[in-house]
Amino acid sequence: MAEYRDVVVVGSGAGGGIVATRLAEEGRRVLLIESGGYHLAGSYNRWELRASRQLWNPPRFARTREDGSRPIVMVSGKSVGGSTNINTKVGIRAQPQDYRKWYEAAGLTGANGRPFGAADLDPWFDRVEQRMQVRRRADWSHSVRVVERGFRALGHELHPVMSYTNEDCESCGSCTAGCPTNAGGTTLNRYIHGAVVRGQLEVAADSEVREIRTVPTAGGRREASGVEYVDPDGQHVVVEAPVVVVAAGAMVTPQLLQLSGLDRLGTPASSLIGTTLGTHTSRMVHGVFDQIMDAHVVYPITAHCKDFADDTAGGFVVEATTLLDPIALASNLVDTDFRPLWGEPLSRVMNNYRYLAAVFMMTNDSNVGVVRATEDLVGEFEVPIPDEDQRRLDDAFAFCHEVLRAAGARDVVPTGYLTSHMQGSVRMGGDPERSACDPNQQLWDVDGLYVGDASAISRTLTFNPSLTIMALAERLAQHIHDNTAERLPALAAA
Repeated sequence: MAEYRDVVVVGSGAGGGIVATRLAEEGRRVLLIESGGYHLAGSYNRWELRASRQLWNPPRFARTREDGSRPIVMVSGKSVGGSTNINTKVGIRAQPQDYRKWYEAAGLTGANGRPFGAADLDPWFDRVEQRMQVRRRADWSHSVRVVERGFRALGHELHPVMSYTNEDCESCGSCTAGCPTNAGGTTLNRYIHGAVVRGQLEVAADSEVREIRTVPTAGGRREASGVEYVDPDGQHVVVEAPVVVVAAGAMVTPQLLQLSGLDRLGTPASSLIGTTLGTHTSRMVHGVFDQIMDAHVVYPITAHCKDFADDTAGGFVVEATTLLDPIALASNLVDTDFRPLWGEPLSRVMNNYRYLAAVFMMTNDSNVGVVRATEDLVGEFEVPIPDEDQRRLDDAFAFCHEVLRAAGARDVVPTGYLTSHMQGSVRMGGDPERSACDPNQQLWDVDGLYVGDASAISRTLTFNPSLTIMALAERLAQHIHDNTAERLPALAAA
């Protein structure tokens, strides 16, 4: 016999964790399903190998060229809290150019049918920033001060980041292995766990959703009816629910919809599912200095240069300083021809680990990536790089190289292309010819089925996306609470 819930949320990261918690706090019977485990801060021991199994998905790769060279390495979190457990806690609001691009790409509208803008999202940013404890971080370490000299020599400035880390942060550098003190905000420690302890929210961890269930309705439409998932014991469980929120990340959400047949409903909106992936393609560029930098002992993204953020100014952002853990660093370094660094050149760099400081370049992109589902949900990804996007990548790398040399680096060593900022694969908009879901993040063709993560973002954001995902999630939760009483007969009767 199938179980029943008012709402099922698939995925517990920046989007799903907030939607599930907020609806549970409003009295809905919510089941939050997460493919990873339920790991609290007491289990984080700053050992990157263990964290890579406990908190991370294996990396996925996006093909950018026919010959398979220069792939984009795409990484994401896998535990209750999702990627918020292993990200760098940068909390920056969507920018004016982001809102413009959302409207241009998909006709996204807000209140009264006007183009969606800051007025539509700022109240939700306010709420998220308070709960996540966002603050300005100007307590820069030695490595940032050294690199700052390079920016200033070229006529540019670094600015402090806004970060969801509270005053207990020790700048230990272990954000990407799980914050061991809970100083770094996550949807687990700021939202989910409290609701679980209070008995408001039910979490099914280590459980893999296999199908989003829908049924036909009058007029050729469909409506959400629940999910089927596999529990930790390998048992198939069916949960009926009139509201389903898919928030499994921009790589997996479109796959779940595709495997459930929702990309083949014969409409332009359904055919767009998985065809507008953006990657915010990035590289880490490392300087090798003659003095000890210890850039691994910082909160990982400390400052940023915003001078090129607008598309008209270059279309990229540079953050400083950061440094991957030794294993991840050794796995991602490349030479000038994008071939993996190996042998003596790699040993030379790694022996200078404490002398390294990296800047992190993020580029605006055109959202032309394609996601194709596989049964194991690993997926296949193609992200061609248009000429304009390639120019941004080249310009950003050249600038980072100049900055590090101007700061005194005696050598510069980069990674290949990588990202954790996948977005836009099931984008929302005001035009069903150009978007897969409507301005309230409901699939155009399926009542009661919502996209609650970065997949819904209409065009790739200029800065780190997590805070915007969270604000959209707060907005979505309120919309579901206010507008779906007729789909929740049990609650309405109560």
